[in-house]
Amino acid sequence: MSYENILIKKKEGLATVTINRPKKLNALNKATIEELHTAFETLEDDANIKVIVVTGSGEKAFVAGADISEFANFSPEEGARLARKGQEMLFDYVENLSTPVIAAVNGFALGGGLELAMACHFRIASDNAKMGLPEVSLGVIPGYGGTQRLPQLVGKGRAMELIMTASMIGASDAKDYGLVNHVTSQEELLGLAEKLASKIMKNSSVAIGAAIRAINDNYRDGVNGYDTEIAEFGDSFGTEDFKEGTTAFLEKRKPNFPGA
Repeated sequence: MSYENILIKKKEGLATVTINRPKKLNALNKATIEELHTAFETLEDDANIKVIVVTGSGEKAFVAGADISEFANFSPEEGARLARKGQEMLFDYVENLSTPVIAAVNGFALGGGLELAMACHFRIASDNAKMGLPEVSLGVIPGYGGTQRLPQLVGKGRAMELIMTASMIGASDAKDYGLVNHVTSQEELLGLAEKLASKIMKNSSVAIGAAIRAINDNYRDGVNGYDTEIAEFGDSFGTEDFKEGTTAFLEKRKPNFPGA
């Protein structure tokens, strides 16, 4: 499939999705959100893809926010529909993929851009990255999960401060806060993403998907994550990956997981 706003490159089990609107600093508009959904859906269904990396084109921005011109004149009802549809189509969708998604944050990740990065399973950043949720400076609040995921990652107090002050933080502070896992140079960012992806791909994709579900359930209202862990742990015993992993361990060799 051809896309107008994103690029996809596949290499040895790794898919790199690049948001490609450099003149708009890769801002998320409706079309880009729809294309990203289609891309993630396609990659999730591709048994050959074990890890997905998301990044932005150019040197200035991962995603500098949502495209404000699309919703500046919306009514309250239209605004609510925009947030709900966006969360369901992209942000919640990414969070719940069984294929691991790494955000490689290069440059600005603001508003919807930071919300997209936070929906990914974890984040790495270039040393020139700047992150923030500046929505209150526009008279609105984050609508793509930012008020929920930021406190989960950095704690309630820091999230309150960042959102209420509309401040940006650099990569070093983001790492100290737990918002990103690693910081490197812009030149080495995708190389680091590939290195992390290669480590992930050595392990069972079936088990990784189960771990993602168990971890996510810890943050769902009315769901006991421990119960999910127990169920997923038990289900693992019926997989071919478990048979291969345990057999390889006992035979003192590296496993060759079938992904089933």
